[in-house]
Amino acid sequence: MDILNEAHFRQAEYNTRRHFLKKCISGMGALTLGSVLGGGNLLANTMQPKRSYSKIPHFAPRAKHVIYLHMAGAPSQLELFDYKPELQKMDGQACPPSLLEGKRFAFIRGVPQMLGPQVNFKQYGESRSWVSDNLPHFTKVVDEVAFLKAVQTDEFNHAPAQFLMQTGSARTGRPSLGGWVTYGLGSPNKDLPGFVVLLSSGGPTGGKRLWGSGFLPTVHQGVQCQATGTPVQNLTNPKGIDSEMRKKSVEIINKINEQEYQEVKDPEILTRISQYELAFKMQTSVPEVMNIEKEPDYIKEMYGVTPGKNSFANNCLLARRLVENGVRFVQLYDKGWDMHGTGPGNGVGDGLKNKCKQIDQPMSALLLDLKQRGMLEDTLVIWGGEFGRTPMMEARTGENFLGRDHHNEAFTMWMAGGGVKPGFTYGETDEIGYSAINGKVHVHDIQATILNQLGLDHERLTYRFQGRDFRLTDVHGNVIKDILT
Repeated sequence: MDILNEAHFRQAEYNTRRHFLKKCISGMGALTLGSVLGGGNLLANTMQPKRSYSKIPHFAPRAKHVIYLHMAGAPSQLELFDYKPELQKMDGQACPPSLLEGKRFAFIRGVPQMLGPQVNFKQYGESRSWVSDNLPHFTKVVDEVAFLKAVQTDEFNHAPAQFLMQTGSARTGRPSLGGWVTYGLGSPNKDLPGFVVLLSSGGPTGGKRLWGSGFLPTVHQGVQCQATGTPVQNLTNPKGIDSEMRKKSVEIINKINEQEYQEVKDPEILTRISQYELAFKMQTSVPEVMNIEKEPDYIKEMYGVTPGKNSFANNCLLARRLVENGVRFVQLYDKGWDMHGTGPGNGVGDGLKNKCKQIDQPMSALLLDLKQRGMLEDTLVIWGGEFGRTPMMEARTGENFLGRDHHNEAFTMWMAGGGVKPGFTYGETDEIGYSAINGKVHVHDIQATILNQLGLDHERLTYRFQGRDFRLTDVHGNVIKDILT
């Protein structure tokens, strides 16, 4: 009852003569000054929509939803998709000086040894795509994806590279990719967030700023959901507060917020109103969507889920349920891909093999499930890390644990669905997987392509902040048209 009484008190405060005299004297001066300066129209603004639902894209989209699978820590492309038999021949040899001159590495010092692939490769599907034996389930869906074999980034440390990949800038404070998407397109579901984040194996190095709203209104930040326990922190009613009282409290609080907005015109008040309303609706909608127990047994077996456990498999199934219920952008982060070889189980041998076991079946099931439901056509799925790994061994500790250092000049990502060519490979690295030799694409090109498939021109999707227009891709980026249908 204290919450409700406080809300009634605050509302009454706005209706007293004392409040009018206290708050509006300075406002009369501002009104006079505004009329003198010809800015009276600024005071005639009406409240804008509290929360933007679906907006009109710049052009006809090929995709309506995005599921982005980010492997935080950077998986080794040389043990997954980029087959290099010549590198195997160089295994154990001293690294040629030409590969070291003028280069910077995160941890390699001195002259390292070359490290051949630690897995076997075969070609699969009609596309004859190379896939390692670390991903046996993925070989069955390889004809659904388009590989980008020559991706480049500007950063070689985790947090800056993750920021660049997810926000378009290596510095903090910029809006995330999902935030830009909901800013440009709104949310197609009034009872669920437009942008949802799911974590497995802990959070990424960059932390929650990777799905923040930056300088955009905070309504566009990602909502982190949990596969176990309460789906969203602080969403349930406090002890002694039932749904009816919560509803009345939200209504009164938002009336106060509306009066506050009319007084100060702070756009963040609109966000506050929107978040109160959405949070109340989510109390019913989110637990329903996040309940994978309702899925048939064959679907749970296909993904390899364990209900009640926080896992990548559970999150892949949740991602399908979320987009099926109208969530625009779903971001999955899976931590543990930083294979430096600094100890047992942390390398591109058994360490990488164990991580692949965690993602192989569920990510393959996600593509199959989306396709069998007719959802892959308008759902764009992206997979990748923040950079790749070097073809030479790191050997930071001097022990032979077969790890690779960070590498920003060439790595592999893939996309599927949403108007992307299936069974296609774009780009190529040299014979040892060190440098991109054709089909080079930058992080900003990836971002421009994702927005393009959603019907958004990355050069037109801007937000004015601190006196200039900002965009996700800054002043860079080209749509990768060769991989589009």
